[in-house]
Amino acid sequence: MPEALLEARNVSKSFGALLVTHHVSLSLHRGEIHALIGPNGAGKTTLLAQLSGQLRPDSGGVFHRGRDVSRLGLAQRARLGVARSFQITAVLPNFTALENVATAAQARARHHFRFWRDAARDRTLNGAAMELLERVGLQDAAQLPAAQLSHGQRRQLELAMALATRPQALLLDEPMAGMGPSETEAMSALVAELGRDHAVLLVEHDMDVVFRLAERISVLVYGSVIASGRPEAVRADPEVQRAYLSEEG
Repeated sequence: MPEALLEARNVSKSFGALLVTHHVSLSLHRGEIHALIGPNGAGKTTLLAQLSGQLRPDSGGVFHRGRDVSRLGLAQRARLGVARSFQITAVLPNFTALENVATAAQARARHHFRFWRDAARDRTLNGAAMELLERVGLQDAAQLPAAQLSHGQRRQLELAMALATRPQALLLDEPMAGMGPSETEAMSALVAELGRDHAVLLVEHDMDVVFRLAERISVLVYGSVIASGRPEAVRADPEVQRAYLSEEG
């Protein structure tokens, strides 16, 4: 397998006496969807935060193309092409969906916030933003303020904003949460498409979606990876069955 685009090597994180991730190793490769599953409280969100630069590991390291980036923060890793959905920037409730995506694209260029409203009206940015809204299925809501969007639509908007930063690695935290069946199907198709030319880490509780989309699955329980591999091997793993999958059925 080629060198990982993004990799966690034996990362651990504690909050006081609570050990949240414990010697976790995980790699993301371009052209692959790697799913991270586990029960609530397993440490999935904390691991995403460590990979994205929101949190620094207490031990171990995070590597981008073999380079240790453990000390780089969220903005610095975003400039390297690491995007965490729903955490790239806050949705601006009084801005339209189109303006939100345009400002995310402008943020990538490191311009100050006071220029964002003007940037959102720029024809080039608007054109690119509309293409992204069409890609996530929000073209009909382009002129609606974000505050008027449904929960599922806000998920779609946040993914469009993440894509506006032109990422290489996408860390997707439950992108289907709160969506109806048709929205879930559309988002699943989009994630599958993104997995062809991005390195995707998918955190998702819908096991039908996970086993349909993922080339690899890692199972996190009590902060430790108990299994990692091809979906069929993970599904058949007795420890995974006992610790997690039996609860999902």
